[in-house]
Amino acid sequence: MRRKRRTEDKNSTDRWLVSYADFITLLFAFFVVLYASAQVDKRKVGKLALSIQVAFQELGVFDTSNTQIPLSDTEAVPFSKVQAVENAERTTDMERFVSPMKGLLSPMSSSLPMKSIQAELEKALAPEIRKQVVDIKPRREGLVVSLREIGFYESGSSTLRPSARDAIDRLAAVLSERMESMRIEGHTDNVPIHNAHFDSNWELSTSRASELIKLLVTTYGFEPARLSAAGYAEFHPVASNDTPEGRARNRRVDIVILNPPVLEARQPAH
Repeated sequence: MRRKRRTEDKNSTDRWLVSYADFITLLFAFFVVLYASAQVDKRKVGKLALSIQVAFQELGVFDTSNTQIPLSDTEAVPFSKVQAVENAERTTDMERFVSPMKGLLSPMSSSLPMKSIQAELEKALAPEIRKQVVDIKPRREGLVVSLREIGFYESGSSTLRPSARDAIDRLAAVLSERMESMRIEGHTDNVPIHNAHFDSNWELSTSRASELIKLLVTTYGFEPARLSAAGYAEFHPVASNDTPEGRARNRRVDIVILNPPVLEARQPAH
């Protein structure tokens, strides 16, 4: 009888392993669910932030001309790193239009004039484009015409070179009769400046933008309400400042021809 009791005691002491294994399995599943939920929430927050930013941009709150698109909509997006990007969810042309009942913006409509402007500017500025002193690229906020310092300005000066006036004449001939708003942006490289006219790159970049606006208004008759000026110094580069070539590309004045906000017509009430 003692031998039988000893066998029963051994079997009963091992049964706790079954409950422990069940507990560990349930605990693991619980944390897997928590982790998956957290990842979904990040995606939702990221998409929400992107949608809000796209809406503000289309309403006229624009970023600078060299904004890049580093994010992937297929990954979890940390809210703190969300930048202004195009809405990756828009996969068809029809999805670009807003229902007329809502009377909201139609980005497809507002982007159509930019193609014709780009074609006209590329034709008018073809010699400068071949010399790589002018670059024309469409961006999210509109069309960007980059006037590089090497073709338009002396180093450390905000006054246009006399030799650049012919290119400005052709540029103004294309844009003067249009209605789109324009933001003139001054940019520099990261080499500090200190001369008789400017104490910093901030002053140089802002002065170049302002001087170009003054020229467009006084000489070419541009409507002042269409124009705005911004100076970004070295803080919005389009290339690395580690090489002479990169620094040369960063020294520029960007003319940003902004997409006009287009409102869809509301349907009349019946």
